[in-house]
Amino acid sequence: MPAGSAFTVAIDGPAAAGKGTVSKEVARHFGFAHLDTGLLYRAVGRRVLDGEDALAAAQALRPEDLHRDGLRSPEVASAASEVAVRGDVRRALVAFQQGFARQEGGAVLDGRDIGTVICPGAEAKLYVTASDEVRARRRFIELQATGHDVTFDGVLADLKARDARDSGRTDAPLAMAPDAVLIDTSEMSIDEAVAASIAAVEARMTGER
Repeated sequence: MPAGSAFTVAIDGPAAAGKGTVSKEVARHFGFAHLDTGLLYRAVGRRVLDGEDALAAAQALRPEDLHRDGLRSPEVASAASEVAVRGDVRRALVAFQQGFARQEGGAVLDGRDIGTVICPGAEAKLYVTASDEVRARRRFIELQATGHDVTFDGVLADLKARDARDSGRTDAPLAMAPDAVLIDTSEMSIDEAVAASIAAVEARMTGER
């Protein structure tokens, strides 16, 4: 990639598929900036739980909001999914994401609608997914490790409900872009998923398909 140029990697997929880890490692490998766009909605959701209006919270979002404690809790995740169905909230956050994506030196953004809505012209697009049961098991272990009182069945039900909201919303639903590379991590280790993702991005850099 020529010095000073922009190269955008859009990584989409459902919760607990591994896209966050993949995105961070892809960004690290290529020296790109990284944005977990889900944190934008989690931060808005956190402010809504604190009593704010969703649109006002999105319009007033500050960079420091992305570093608040507790953004990974199930309650905030649920609130984030609920505010994300609102078109006005999504529109309030679009400009920030698009500006981040086109910065010099390259950027990786991960979320639900990066390759389809936020950055449809991204040079590389990945869709990272896994089976419902695998994703629920990963999230269950993660939540237990951080002290949350959860059950596997409860986590699975929450994931399915969130998937339904994300995929069924009218504005910017979760969907795989037609030109995205599918990375199914159900039977992959983290290292394998990262390697496959890096290879897919490198292929786009060299003009391969």
